[in-house]
Amino acid sequence: MKDGFLRIGTAVPRTHVANPQANADAHIAAARRAAEEGVRVLAFPELSLSAYTCSDLFYQDVLLNACEEALARYLRETAELDLIGFVGVPVKCCGNLYNCAAVVSRGHLLGLVPKSNVCTYAEFYEGRHFAEAPAEPVSLTYAGEETVLGTKQLFVCREMPACVIAAEICEDLWVANPPSNAHTAAGATLVVNLSASDEVVGKTDYRREMISIQSARAMCAYLYADAGEGESGSDLVFAGNCVVAEAGRILAESLPFSDTLITKTEVDLGRVEAMRVRTNTFRSSPDASYRVVPFSLALSETPLSRAESQTPFVPTDTTERNARTELILNIQSRALAGRLRHTGCKTMVLGVSGGLDSTLALLVCARAADLAGLDRSSIVAITMPCFGTTKRTKSNAKTLSEALGAELRVIDIKKSVDRHFADIGHDGKTYDVVYENAQARERTQVLMDVANGCGGLVVGTGDLSELALGWATYNGDHMSMYGVNGGVPKTLVRYLVAFEAERLGKAGNTAAAKCLRDILDTPVSPELLPPEKDGNIAQKTEHILGPYELHDFFLYYFVRFGFPPRKILRMATLAFAGKYTDDEIRRTLVLFIKRFFTQQFKRSCLPDGPKVGSVCLSPRGDWRMPSDAERDAWLKDLES
Repeated sequence: MKDGFLRIGTAVPRTHVANPQANADAHIAAARRAAEEGVRVLAFPELSLSAYTCSDLFYQDVLLNACEEALARYLRETAELDLIGFVGVPVKCCGNLYNCAAVVSRGHLLGLVPKSNVCTYAEFYEGRHFAEAPAEPVSLTYAGEETVLGTKQLFVCREMPACVIAAEICEDLWVANPPSNAHTAAGATLVVNLSASDEVVGKTDYRREMISIQSARAMCAYLYADAGEGESGSDLVFAGNCVVAEAGRILAESLPFSDTLITKTEVDLGRVEAMRVRTNTFRSSPDASYRVVPFSLALSETPLSRAESQTPFVPTDTTERNARTELILNIQSRALAGRLRHTGCKTMVLGVSGGLDSTLALLVCARAADLAGLDRSSIVAITMPCFGTTKRTKSNAKTLSEALGAELRVIDIKKSVDRHFADIGHDGKTYDVVYENAQARERTQVLMDVANGCGGLVVGTGDLSELALGWATYNGDHMSMYGVNGGVPKTLVRYLVAFEAERLGKAGNTAAAKCLRDILDTPVSPELLPPEKDGNIAQKTEHILGPYELHDFFLYYFVRFGFPPRKILRMATLAFAGKYTDDEIRRTLVLFIKRFFTQQFKRSCLPDGPKVGSVCLSPRGDWRMPSDAERDAWLKDLES
């Protein structure tokens, strides 16, 4: 429950049609097992105590009374369990029969939530037996407890205020305006759905998609419990297809006919709250018409079993990743082509180093030239060797530029930098920040002047990860006339380049494809210090900063959701278990926090560039931060 995580689940015990006591036995056993497995919110299917398929037996008081007695026994025999349960039960009240979710915690009936949309079409004829939910809440005594029957009820955990639960039943999800829209607008962060959705061809995918979309639109966690084995097969078959979703993401699912008793995972209600706070068009405000019912759960740290991707910016599914990669390259290249048209520039000027970032920028320029109807020779690719340049990167910069049809210029800047050192009184032998940054600024000056000379636009190469860490020379590689990579983190840059390597190889440009693969194998480096004696790169960025995949993980959750460092650390420790030690992850996170705060001044004056994903650090776009903000509170949180 700490850090916003809560383990929730569904239970689908074998149903005994019209035998509430046998169903109560199964419910009690399932609840005990779920509690042992750490489940804190448990949902059973629709009408689970009676069975959904009782038909005209619902008119029989024998069945209705037996259901009430069964629920009373469930209350007694689960009173010691640390969970809140949602049990399906038919309830007779005020001359009507209602299809309800009984909300139970620690032996008490907290409320009865009736179905709002009673379906009577196709294979369904619920209207024959059940009434739609009453317009106003009704007080009654049921299963020996004073309670309320009504749809507008929110169940709030005292120990975890982010846990606000509402319920709807089956068809309620399928209508144009589900009750959960109002529930989440009133503050519910978790919606529980008790369902008896029969299985027919194509319905599983449709059901899953609908749950995913509703959880995304309502910015909530969604727990869907579906009827399964034991329901009458006279006309319908039920497959127990239970689903857990969070803000559009399917976290867990029991496949149809899998006979899974407990389907469980952890939802992150902290993420739900963060999304809502950041989206001012999501209107969540207290609604006086709702009954707010508190309940208690023991406050503890929920063990995490949910999968956290090591690369949140990069989809793990190959098909999805390829589609997203093509989309991003289109965004970058079309944005650049649009800027060329607007400015009237016919030339793109960029520095190519043989590294990943400038390689991606060059690939984008090639696409932009094609889109703008320009010859590839309109790309002026300049490689500027200096003290740290290796033969490998210089060769790759030349090879790739020629393979893509760009105009290649080689401008050695050693003499210019040496002269600059003499002018400012630097010995040229001390490998300090002056030694490094003088090279970066000289390169930028060359690019700007060449662009002025040919009426061109300087295309920036720096990526999102470098902006987050401030790993750029102020007014050096930090500056350009249009930064195409500013929205792309380093882990994603690699996939974009790999994608283009495969595409160009299939298109017959084997020289470009081979060169791109070698660039992918080259260590990330600014190459500002002299190479090692064997000619290899001496200055490796990840040896200084730590792994970029860790920094990108931190960046995603820090900016996208505003998670505190201790939560990010916990998630990273789980995601990278076995790859990095806990101490390595912590040290890298401390470095990320320190650099993120001290380097904001560089982000405050960035050139224009396209946003490509949910995380963006543009001072005109998603991220506004004072350059003088202090980091102490975040570092302290990490130690708490």
